[in-house]
Amino acid sequence: MSGRATQQAPVRTEGLVFNIQRFSVHDGPGIRDLVFLKGCPLRCRWCSNPESQDPRPEIACNADRCIGMDACGRCRPACPEEAIGTEGGRIRLDRGRCTRCGQCLEACPAGALRLFGQPMSVEEVVRIAEEDSVFYARSSGGITVSGGEPCQQSHFVEALLRTCRDCGIGTSVETTGHAEWEEVERVCRYADTVLYDVKSLDSSKHRAFTGVPNTLILQNLGLLAHAFPATPIVARTPVVPGFNDTVADIAAIVEFLRTVPTVRSYELLAYHRFGEGKYAQLGRRYPFGGVTPPPEERMRELRTAAARFG
Repeated sequence: MSGRATQQAPVRTEGLVFNIQRFSVHDGPGIRDLVFLKGCPLRCRWCSNPESQDPRPEIACNADRCIGMDACGRCRPACPEEAIGTEGGRIRLDRGRCTRCGQCLEACPAGALRLFGQPMSVEEVVRIAEEDSVFYARSSGGITVSGGEPCQQSHFVEALLRTCRDCGIGTSVETTGHAEWEEVERVCRYADTVLYDVKSLDSSKHRAFTGVPNTLILQNLGLLAHAFPATPIVARTPVVPGFNDTVADIAAIVEFLRTVPTVRSYELLAYHRFGEGKYAQLGRRYPFGGVTPPPEERMRELRTAAARFG
């Protein structure tokens, strides 16, 4: 791969990564590797990556993959906390006793137990990205750091994106913007593109649906445009029924975005339920049950309205 070699010593900063999705075409320009980090300050009711929220490693338990305690049962003696029991003949994880040590994972031959959150060094992530470098070169792609919220691991993100730039790999970061400005500045310092979520201009509604107000998010967007005037921002809104799926909601967001000079484009993303099954595997209830995704006609109407307003 072409690109200048870094003159700095190898970076050993580690991050807690729960997934690396290769060959994506949706989160930044070109073909990209998406690096998903643990930890998020928001608790969006519709979140499709519940495994991203907790900043610690988590064990997911998929009872449907369990071949049965009578037929196997290897995980049970492997757990030093005796946190593994049975329900209907299949595995049940007592999360009150589980210490997330992970000793049960290797004992399960069926993959019913899975760990979300692996420590990875900057070098390890870059090595994976370099394997896909030929696709970056042909498509102007690169690496996108997402989450969770990258600002929760800002030192790791800064080191990772700086190293990628030194290696000639394009860089993007996807952020909610809900963090202290110093953290936002750090994760965006070496980003070629910033994907920035703006979910609602109504702060009380924002708090009700995500757990936090929007004040810091909107403030940081303005600061970001001022600090990095050459870095394009792609603003994004997840369209969620009952939260922000009216023309008035979208019009308010567009009106605000028009005041941010570095916002180059605006994307509306339809809410989906693809991550619903992961809640049960993590021992949690899906908080948005019964809500259906917006129909395509509604999305077309909102996109047309967004274009009309600016």
